[in-house]
Amino acid sequence: MLALSLCALAALPAYASTAKHTHKHGKTRAETPGPRYATRPDAMREADAIAARLQLDRQWVRQAIGQARRMPSVVKAILPPAVGVPKNWALYRSRFIEPVRIQAGLRFWLANRDTLQRAQERFGVPPEIVVGILGVETLYGKQTGGYRVMDALCTLAFDFPKAHPKAAARSAYFRSELQAYLALTARTHTEPLALRGSYAGAMGWPQFMPSSWSQYAIDFDGDGQIDLFNNQADIIGSVANYFKAFHWQAGLPTHFAARLDTDPQQPPSAQDKADLLAADVLPSFTLEQLRAKGVQADAASAGFTGKLALIELQNGEDPPDYVLGTDNFYAITRYNWSAYYAMAVIELGQAVARAVAIQETPSASMPK
Repeated sequence: MLALSLCALAALPAYASTAKHTHKHGKTRAETPGPRYATRPDAMREADAIAARLQLDRQWVRQAIGQARRMPSVVKAILPPAVGVPKNWALYRSRFIEPVRIQAGLRFWLANRDTLQRAQERFGVPPEIVVGILGVETLYGKQTGGYRVMDALCTLAFDFPKAHPKAAARSAYFRSELQAYLALTARTHTEPLALRGSYAGAMGWPQFMPSSWSQYAIDFDGDGQIDLFNNQADIIGSVANYFKAFHWQAGLPTHFAARLDTDPQQPPSAQDKADLLAADVLPSFTLEQLRAKGVQADAASAGFTGKLALIELQNGEDPPDYVLGTDNFYAITRYNWSAYYAMAVIELGQAVARAVAIQETPSASMPK
């Protein structure tokens, strides 16, 4: 999900009183939603405030918010994992770099070769990054979410779980996204209750949030409309435009493999390691500074003069993996603030690129 991500607008069926939504692995289950937000004075006050700020019809906004319902599963899904659950890059990776996604990515790449090339020429973002994002986010449009966006956004705006460590800030964020969504649907003459997306209100193949839609979604095929549900040209162009906006640098690698110096005579100190990891995904160190603290980069980094971030990918009880992230690695984490997510995007895109290369190998060059 786009660092909290939206999409394009198409008429979709609204929920019945008993909602059904599709989870990431394709399973659909019924859920009984809570009361309509029309019964909540705080929600109606916010509706009036949004109408005034956006100069929208007050009754239209009150009706849109008033018909939304609290979804208990949204509250549950937004909570962070239980404390003590170990991170495991190998397990996380296996969910995304697997045959079904690679084959779907291959079909998508071959069907959209020219558009991917045009996006690279215009924005500098290579096809494997766009393809990796779409594969990780929604399996190329197969898993875009089954919640009514109004239900998801209202639940998180008005009933964000207080147990979350950043509840106040996150509730304010979702109120701003609710306002952005109402502005978007008003501008495009779309029924607010028609659109479906993720439990966080992210929609379409790229899983853009409403504010991201307004800022980064583009009409990439020139048909006068922006459709990130169905139009693959708009989908590709919008993802590439997003990365360009977050300072993607054409030709810059995303990362280099690394290891911590295991020389028993000069091991990196615990403090050195802690200092390096404190920067998280933000590139903050030169190669020389990293080497001085016991980090060794692979040969591909020779001559690199920019800043790097030491990324630790934990593997449960097994030793962690390390990479050095560049500014382009950081750009990927603007889509989802997670090094694990960024590596999955990169490696899925690379796997699909290899499949494309194999597919395009001339039969004449194959051994007989």
